[in-house]
Amino acid sequence: MNRRALILSASALGLTACAPLAQRPELAALGFRGPRLLDDGFVSFDGARLGLMRWLPATEPDWVIVGLHGMNDYANAYHLAAAWWAGRGIATYALDVRGFGRSPERGVWAPTDLVLEDVRALVAAVRERHPNAKVALAGISMGGALAICAMASSDPPPVDKLMLFAPAVWGWSNQPLPNRVSLWATAHLMGEWVVKPPDWLARNIMASDNIDELRRMGRDPLMIWGARSDAIYGLVGLMERGWRSTDQIRVPVAWFYGARDQIIPREPTVEAVRRLPDGARTAYYANGYHLLLVDRQAERVWGDAEAFLRGPAASWPPSGAPAIPPSVEAMNALDPPKLAKSKLSRRRS
Repeated sequence: MNRRALILSASALGLTACAPLAQRPELAALGFRGPRLLDDGFVSFDGARLGLMRWLPATEPDWVIVGLHGMNDYANAYHLAAAWWAGRGIATYALDVRGFGRSPERGVWAPTDLVLEDVRALVAAVRERHPNAKVALAGISMGGALAICAMASSDPPPVDKLMLFAPAVWGWSNQPLPNRVSLWATAHLMGEWVVKPPDWLARNIMASDNIDELRRMGRDPLMIWGARSDAIYGLVGLMERGWRSTDQIRVPVAWFYGARDQIIPREPTVEAVRRLPDGARTAYYANGYHLLLVDRQAERVWGDAEAFLRGPAASWPPSGAPAIPPSVEAMNALDPPKLAKSKLSRRRS
């Protein structure tokens, strides 16, 4: 081998070694019987056993929601909303996305297309279990980006409607240049480095005004606090794909967003909403934070979601929430940006 070839080979090996770590499909065992629902989980298309939670009504449901959670969370993100929906005859099956909760390789990012295969398999299994019910796909934050990508793909899962709760659409196109450079470098050079928010940020950024729920999450051993830099890199790529794909959605869709959301910025949200197909419905909650399904005013969102599934478009939403404003300027005029924590402090004083 000449000197030039040796240098090229070494460079290629170096780049390969620095590539962000990502999960791969599992190798199904001999005799694998295909995807199936278990009492406490879901066996996916490749034989991987994924965490799953379900909330079932007393009678056979007319609607079933398949739910995807946010970053570092797991299926229990739906526990309040799903219990409420079950009381109204709607079933919920919520998945632990690969890398989270009880699913394989906790903390390691799973490529979007791998997760989308899980979603397709789960929707098919739910349809088989409830053949007379309609099915809706729902996503919270990161799960919202996954749900967008699923429904914008060339092989969307067979669902009747799509619900997006503050979907994560803050991708590369909307990240500041320092963020893009530093994230690329850390993901490729020290991908195993766990990033945790600094104390000042944790003190001032509120994901919800439901303090009891935030404390419960903080005690939950299945939550992840901090993330590998290569997982954050994968998340930003997913958010970019979701942000770019909203015009490819071909089922009725409802997008829910809170004026107090300090996690997903207004600009990419408005841009993504603007590209939704005609007939899409949106709801904008003046007192809504990022975790809309657990906020103190969450029952308004739960009710609007139920009405989106069952009710006529003319009377939606029953909460009276306005549509998401058409521009950041209009949104700022309606609700000037402010720190959620300062508002919460004033409310308590």
